[in-house]
Amino acid sequence: MSGLPEGWIVKMSQSHGKEYYFNTTTQESQWERPGCGAPPETVRASHLLVKHRDSRRPSSWREERITRSKEEALEILNGYLAQIKGGTPFADLASQFSDCSSAKRGGDLGHFGPGQMQKPFEDATFALAVKEMSGPISTDSGVHIILRTA
Repeated sequence: MSGLPEGWIVKMSQSHGKEYYFNTTTQESQWERPGCGAPPETVRASHLLVKHRDSRRPSSWREERITRSKEEALEILNGYLAQIKGGTPFADLASQFSDCSSAKRGGDLGHFGPGQMQKPFEDATFALAVKEMSGPISTDSGVHIILRTA
């Protein structure tokens, strides 16, 4: 198996003496290896975190001791999601209400690559398109809304 997307083959250019890629379906040719759905090396994202009593560290800059249930945290997060969809800027809500210290940056986590975040968070972020927002994502830290920014 070549590892190429379906319909693509490798051919040899007679005039350039090097390999190129040819799509047998569209008859398109190109020098660069066609995309195989590989994720980007890094992404940039902001998030709004709501912790609950079962979070790995149930305290934050907002509350010394968090006692809400996961269900209550999800209910709160869904309220923020509705506000964002209604036009409230993501960064405004993250700055005021996120239980993460990234709140002081509007929820911005900066750039990160594979293996740097908890797996559910990483998977969700890499699956989003730039400027796309997730629904609720649950990790050991709590529940999040993620906004991919790059």
